[in-house]
Amino acid sequence: MAQQYDSLTPKLQDFIAQQQIFFVATAPLSAEGHVNLSPKGLDSFRILSPHRVAYLDLTGSGNETSAHVQENGRITLMFCAFQGPPLILRIYGQGTTVLPQSPEWDTLYPLFPPLSGARQILHVEVAKVQTSCGMGVPRFGYEGQRNELVDWASQKGEDGLNSYRQTKNRVSLDGLVTPLGAVDR
Repeated sequence: MAQQYDSLTPKLQDFIAQQQIFFVATAPLSAEGHVNLSPKGLDSFRILSPHRVAYLDLTGSGNETSAHVQENGRITLMFCAFQGPPLILRIYGQGTTVLPQSPEWDTLYPLFPPLSGARQILHVEVAKVQTSCGMGVPRFGYEGQRNELVDWASQKGEDGLNSYRQTKNRVSLDGLVTPLGAVDR
């Protein structure tokens, strides 16, 4: 039932385009460290080529993904069908964090809708893609995206977001400095 690919085929790209949510998983190198798993939405995912993807990461209560990616690069993205035929798709790759002051930002950021709270882009070089049946995933009906995070970021404004990021997004749960924290050094 499971199939592996070296890249995202057109059929797999079409499947991804139909999904309203995806999940991001990372982990530190330390066996005592915390594995992080985060859901994402808001039209924040882009396929750049069959071997490269990226997503726009908004300001949140933590910054585990960015810290883990900076430490070891490992990242897994998962999409699963909640409607239509069952399917789970995982993208395994090496990630990098692109901050607004990075040269790559000017190329990548225009690919996304302007969302308040955008703090970084996670860029992933695809190493392997795997699909599996997904027959155990329940069916859910899509009602729409939530706007609370974008509204919260808009109300904070840039100064408020920068202050929040300095307090909440510079260091991971395990004490790893994130790229946002490294900028201040």
